[in-house]
Amino acid sequence: MKKNAAYTSPYEFTGPIPLRQAIPLGMQHVLAMFVGNLTPLMIICGICGITAEQPALYVTLLQNAMLAAGVITLIQLWSIGPIGGQVPVIMGTSSGFLGVMRGVAASMGGGVIAYSAILGAAMVGGVCEAALGFFIKPLRKFFPPVVTGTVVLAIGLSLIGVGVNSFAGGSGAKDFGSLPNLLLGLLVLIVIVALKHFTKGITSTSCILCGIIVGYITASLMGLALPHQLTDSEGAVYNAAWYVNWSKIGEAAWVSVPRIMPVKPSFDLHAILSILIMFLVTAVETIGDISGCIEGGMGREATAKELSGGVVCDGVGSVISALFSSLPTTSFSQNVGLVTMTKVVNRMALTCGAVFLVLAGLSPKLAAVISIMPQSVLGGAAVMMFASIAVSGIKLLTKHGITNRVVTIVSIAMGLGYGLGATAGALTGLPQGVQLIFGGSGIVPAAILAIMLNIVIPKEREDLDAETAAGQT
Repeated sequence: MKKNAAYTSPYEFTGPIPLRQAIPLGMQHVLAMFVGNLTPLMIICGICGITAEQPALYVTLLQNAMLAAGVITLIQLWSIGPIGGQVPVIMGTSSGFLGVMRGVAASMGGGVIAYSAILGAAMVGGVCEAALGFFIKPLRKFFPPVVTGTVVLAIGLSLIGVGVNSFAGGSGAKDFGSLPNLLLGLLVLIVIVALKHFTKGITSTSCILCGIIVGYITASLMGLALPHQLTDSEGAVYNAAWYVNWSKIGEAAWVSVPRIMPVKPSFDLHAILSILIMFLVTAVETIGDISGCIEGGMGREATAKELSGGVVCDGVGSVISALFSSLPTTSFSQNVGLVTMTKVVNRMALTCGAVFLVLAGLSPKLAAVISIMPQSVLGGAAVMMFASIAVSGIKLLTKHGITNRVVTIVSIAMGLGYGLGATAGALTGLPQGVQLIFGGSGIVPAAILAIMLNIVIPKEREDLDAETAAGQT
């Protein structure tokens, strides 16, 4: 849209845009992260036995997770002093902690006691990450484009599998990979591409939301036309993953006020040490997310102030989440992919999404509308969004030219670091603590190797020439 005296462009961070644009553009972000924001909490609660033993507490924790995500996103967008980078990033419950938290819960025998220790460790870790954020400027030299680009590339590659899993119906679905799931995801993807490249205006900029709505409606119609109750090999009846279960909306309450600390935190040294290391790793991932978001959405590198405020908000946000008895909060890579794909970075639009998350935390019925969305509908958008994060990493790596030194750093970091971390069983010979930290997505070992190689490998003339051309010397 054209600028006028009242409004600016959705492709600029500051300035207002009409609510008729801001609301749907903000809702895109909520739809992209809603399920992912709740999934880590659902997994840890299941391990701790909270879902079965205390269902009322379980509902409260889910509600608090949405409220905390909305509040912390507002802080990230607008900042309170040094807290918040004023960057177009959506905050949500981090899945990166699942490995260590699963280990902590298992070692403590599960139950609310284990969950309480996780909350206490999250508070300590959040304070430490926030403190680290104030030293980003002197540490910035350790994160040139070759490092941040590698981290962003690793983040994108690690999420592609997540997107494909959703596309096929969601991990654990009994009809995973079925034709209805695949066709539903494909329909959403086709609608997004068609609107993005063959239309203009609001339909183009809100193509993700439009695609998801079309998928949602189609899934509802499929429930009327196709049999949704299927039978597995053992004779058990189950609902297809693409089926929209509207009854959950009727069962949800209209309004429910969240409680502060429904689970009191406790402080266990083993839990603190395990989770603290992940907070240091999360800081590196946040730097990668913000770098990818700024590069992909604004076409420039993130400033030291933006990175510092973003990491500080990560830490403080995790403390706020723990006060609501929710898990650590960090920048959501899914939404980085959305910004990269649509180029919509307007703060007012993202604020509308954050406000909706707050309202969802106050109204379980409103949250239920989104929570029943079939995974394949989300996957149709996710496969494209997540891959675009990897493309942003490639853009960062190639922005100042690909030298032999860059090739070596990226090759080893991705080939050895990401490869070992992302390959199940590759690290089984190492101590359990090392496996929890470096196994899984491959982001952590790729980042560490990139940082170490950038320090150790000397710059050659072509590297110095590239930096001079880019105005970095």
